[in-house]
Amino acid sequence: MADRIKQIASHLNYPQGLLAGQVAIITGAAQGIGAECARLFANEGAKVVVSDIDAAKAQATVDKINANGGKAISVPGDLLKDDYIKELVKKAAEFGNGKIHIIVNNAGFTWDAVIHKMTDKQWETIIALHGTAPFKLIREAAPFFRVKDGEPRNIINISSTSGLHGNAGQLNYAMAKAGVVGLSKTIAKEWGPAFGVRANTIAFGHIETRLTANKEAGAFIEVDGQKVALGIPQKQNAQKTGEPVPFADIPMRRPGSATEAASAVLAIASPLSSYISGQTISVTGGRNC
Repeated sequence: MADRIKQIASHLNYPQGLLAGQVAIITGAAQGIGAECARLFANEGAKVVVSDIDAAKAQATVDKINANGGKAISVPGDLLKDDYIKELVKKAAEFGNGKIHIIVNNAGFTWDAVIHKMTDKQWETIIALHGTAPFKLIREAAPFFRVKDGEPRNIINISSTSGLHGNAGQLNYAMAKAGVVGLSKTIAKEWGPAFGVRANTIAFGHIETRLTANKEAGAFIEVDGQKVALGIPQKQNAQKTGEPVPFADIPMRRPGSATEAASAVLAIASPLSSYISGQTISVTGGRNC
């Protein structure tokens, strides 16, 4: 019986964890969904590289992981800078003793405007952050994914229902997030046959983060010295909670939590999803189903 239990445990990768020995770069991992991904990945044995523009919050995330017995490092910086992407991959590979197994392209924010009022800066910044930066990171990390060492490799690109269905006032974001779907599918077709790399997209619906909190709460990010307010106008959020049926457009009648969102990312990254590639998984509580 003991031998049988040991055999089953090895199949489940227990107790080392579902991601034992794997090195994961997670962008935008200082808070919200990214920070939860970092925590859950570390709990499952991954060595986590926390990438974020906010150095203090990134280090705080790393400190919590390491204090709980996990392994993580912080590599803060701006994904819109090519030199930073090179540094991120270099330090991740050093941390992983020459290996990188997972990339989660999660970093991003919204900078909304209706079509006829959207500036070139709004358009170009959001396209660059959500579309070009993930491509450049994947390209830089290519030597660590185009390998045949028998170890799993997978890339998870974070999208949104705005990318799948469009959303008024978010043309830039919708365009970028729609492109992410094609990015994942192309990686799966190019790097799957020879190297076994899996690539998938996860499209989130309404998840409780600073991007869906009341804009009046004051959260913001700076773009070239300009403050960009984050969140949804309180009036718009109040309409959802004040309806006869709150969140009527979501069959589960509530937003998702950052932990629920991150759990979906973990599930796709794990061996439990070893035959899933080139897919877009909607995590929406049933919205747009």
